Amino acid sequence: MTAVLTRRSKHILHEPAPCDAEFTYLLNGAAAAPDHGSLRPWRWILLRGKDREALGTCLAAEAPPEQQERIARNMLRAPLKAGLVFSPTLGHKVPEWEQLAAASSMAYGLMLLLHSRGYGSIWRTGQLCRSDAAHDLLGLAPAERLLGCLDIGTPDEAEPPDRRQARKVADRVSTFLAQSESAAA
Repeated sequence: MTAVLTRRSKHILHEPAPCDAEFTYLLNGAAAAPDHGSLRPWRWILLRGKDREALGTCLAAEAPPEQQERIARNMLRAPLKAGLVFSPTLGHKVPEWEQLAAASSMAYGLMLLLHSRGYGSIWRTGQLCRSDAAHDLLGLAPAERLLGCLDIGTPDEAEPPDRRQARKVADRVSTFLAQSESAAA
């Protein structure tokens, strides 16, 4: 509960970020998320250093001139940019929407695990997910799509984040009573 209520999206992130081995270790835990059929309909692409610059240049080339510098700079906001690629198993008995739910659950689990290790992260989407040039640059197959990227690093704040108040959700829960049960009551 502590990790869930204290995790926040962090816009400013610095070194260190998890190395590839630590990222993979945390991903092993996140991969325990529900995944009907154990299809693992996802994969990650890790970008650091000049790889982030190449992605920024790719996206900036598609933008109007007045936005190009900002778009290129945005790819450098964190020392690690981890792209989540949705790789559904098409034609499988597990429908695509359920595979997407598995990928999303795994990504949130990873964010919680990163937070528990002291890393910050923020989920980014936008032009990156719609860009055919970025799709090609990252080597995605035709049936794959980039769901978003996690910017990952160490946040500025040294103190622990404030604990969020749990949201009131009672109005979002109901109990089903079959007609025969409610008539008997």
